Amino acid sequence: MNDRFEIPASLKRTSMALILIGIITLVAGAITLLGSADIHDKTRFWVILLQNSVYFLLITVVSIFIQAAAALAQGSWIVAYRRVPEAIGANVWVFSLIAVVVMFLIVFTFNINGHNPVYPWVNPAGDKILEGKSSFLNPKMFVGFTLVTVILWSFFGRKFRSLSLAQENAPKNSTKIYWQFFRLAGVFLLVYALTQMSTTPWFWTMSTQPHWYSTMFSWYTFASAFVSGMSVILLWVVYLKNQGNLELVTKEHMHDLGKFMFAFSIFWTYLWFDQYMLIWYSNQPEETVYFKLRQQGSYSVLFYANIVINFVMPILILMTRPSKRNYFTVTFMAMIIIFGHWVDFYQAIIPGPLGSHWHLGWYEMGTFALFVGILIFTVSRTLASASLVPKNNILLKESIVHLS
Repeated sequence: MNDRFEIPASLKRTSMALILIGIITLVAGAITLLGSADIHDKTRFWVILLQNSVYFLLITVVSIFIQAAAALAQGSWIVAYRRVPEAIGANVWVFSLIAVVVMFLIVFTFNINGHNPVYPWVNPAGDKILEGKSSFLNPKMFVGFTLVTVILWSFFGRKFRSLSLAQENAPKNSTKIYWQFFRLAGVFLLVYALTQMSTTPWFWTMSTQPHWYSTMFSWYTFASAFVSGMSVILLWVVYLKNQGNLELVTKEHMHDLGKFMFAFSIFWTYLWFDQYMLIWYSNQPEETVYFKLRQQGSYSVLFYANIVINFVMPILILMTRPSKRNYFTVTFMAMIIIFGHWVDFYQAIIPGPLGSHWHLGWYEMGTFALFVGILIFTVSRTLASASLVPKNNILLKESIVHLS
């Protein structure tokens, strides 16, 4: 059995090319955008970095979440390819570091005439609404919640990976590490509930438009990140299968991943509609500012494209059983979903700081390429560092005979 992954030269070249494109884009952006006299150009430089750093951090953390959820459910279906979410989760610290640097630079250095265009709450400047929220929305709280969040996420990502590798050298049929992992999984899910599903989306994304708020925003963000994170896992599984690895993975496992992509696309749509509908149903006209800007303004094309890409396409293409077992179909849809929810994060974050002055041009695409390249580079190196088969895992046999 081919249980070791050797990074192909083509994958190395691809990752390095994407990173190089991204670096050139950042340098060009720093020269042209930061050097511009237009406040919107300067804001564009920072807010695109914010969008990408938050998006890629949240979709990589999903790999830690799915390990923890499967562990508590004692699910065996993930064991055949668990090295993939382990490798992604183990590199959360990389994206955490990038996100922290970007967000702290925005909070503490980006200031134009006494105003922070990305996070207006940094300098309320007599804004009574923001002053009323200042006990929560302030730099000290932002730094505290952010550091605690990323440190805990990074710790669990690396700890889960190390425990899984340690199981290989444990005595045969030993369950000591298994139950240690089980207990830590419960702790992580509590941490995840108090961060991703509550506070961090409020600070990192919703506060770019701080006059508006939604009690469903964190769940909405979770659903968007989760379906994208599962799509990333699927792409790596398919790629490794094509390289002759992951021989234990069958169409039954692929079917499961396809079902996650399908089901959580529907779940995301449910939350999207609920957030939209509840503002109307509960008669809160002051809260319509969020959707008015996106639905009726210059972002309307993205607003409707968001629904088509992230709901209409998944439900039409992934609804049938054969489509979720077809490697080409699920690969195509995984790429569509990842890009679609990148657009979702774009239209959630960008309108507040930039208003109608938005672009989807060279800087946006180049920055996206940078983060994709970093993801490929880091995860491939982690995958190549150990066996792709979690030998000695007590649920491995059950995963081999798994039926969807």
